[in-house]
Amino acid sequence: MPYLNITEVSSGVTSLATAFGDTADLVELPERTFEGRACHALRIGVRTVAPKPTVVLIGGAHAREWGSCEILLNLAADLLHAHAGGTGLAYGGTSFTSAQVRTIMEELDVIVFPLVNPDGRHYSQTVDPMWRRNRNPAQSGGDPAAIGVDLNRNYDHLFDFKTAFHPNAPVRVSDDPADPDQVYQGPRPFSEPETRNVRALLDGHPRTRWFVDVHSYTQNMLYVWGDDQNQSLDPTRNFRNHDFDHKRGLRDDLLYAEFLSKTDADDSAVLAEQFCKALKGVRGKEYTPKPAFDLYPTCGTSDDYAYARHILNPSSERILAFTIEWGKSFHPPWNEMKKIVLDVDAGLVQFCLTAAT
Repeated sequence: MPYLNITEVSSGVTSLATAFGDTADLVELPERTFEGRACHALRIGVRTVAPKPTVVLIGGAHAREWGSCEILLNLAADLLHAHAGGTGLAYGGTSFTSAQVRTIMEELDVIVFPLVNPDGRHYSQTVDPMWRRNRNPAQSGGDPAAIGVDLNRNYDHLFDFKTAFHPNAPVRVSDDPADPDQVYQGPRPFSEPETRNVRALLDGHPRTRWFVDVHSYTQNMLYVWGDDQNQSLDPTRNFRNHDFDHKRGLRDDLLYAEFLSKTDADDSAVLAEQFCKALKGVRGKEYTPKPAFDLYPTCGTSDDYAYARHILNPSSERILAFTIEWGKSFHPPWNEMKKIVLDVDAGLVQFCLTAAT
């Protein structure tokens, strides 16, 4: 089949919720997009009286990264079908037993939100294949090139980048709606209904302990932080400390490095490594586990926001957060994309299994 359009993605989510009523629930997100589209996620897992530790998987935030939706829908379908049939799962050279599938379904709730940005995906698939942002025209001033916000720069983490970062830091963000790289952050954190929907998903599932945002491309499995290199020695060097404003974002310097506890650094590395190992087993593709900053410095991203929540509010669950960058292009030929779906889904099943155990 070709890439799914937005109607097919939506119907895929609702169809799975209907077909697997014992182990899947439709999650309606609170806000519609600028063009009036409703958004839904899917909770999968054996129901229990008490909420279970939760993995939240989102995709489709960047409109042109078409395959992310297919990856997440296929993962949900695979887990639900295998659990219902009492079978295992096989992805090329990587396989999982029926007992391992049961462990995921019984020990975790897995929330799958495959299409964060339906307006943008529709525009990318029908008008401009390289469109990245949503379709909010509020800041455009009538300029078609200035429509939309980069949703993965709109989260509340170091949003005031001109203050937070060193003036020479190559941080990939802009406050210009007509930015040619389409990395306009929006007028304020969570200005967009799509990012508020992701926040609502985390707020509504307070036992979320793992978060993965599926993107393309570069064949990496990234973990926090994105604003600077990680260090586990000096907890005073952290994103809340304004003494380090105008110092963040330079590589291999002595000005700053973002604190990440050794436990969280080790746990994040293990999960990322397990993902990459299972993915490689499918057909030999090499993905690299590494901190997000090693790709390039960022701010306002979903993964840094998700992890930072427990630092800003100690009563919140700690969320280990990741970004997958699949493949080598935004919309590879479908025959190759089908193989990428299997690669990444094998990695995500192993990720969930590692989390559950």
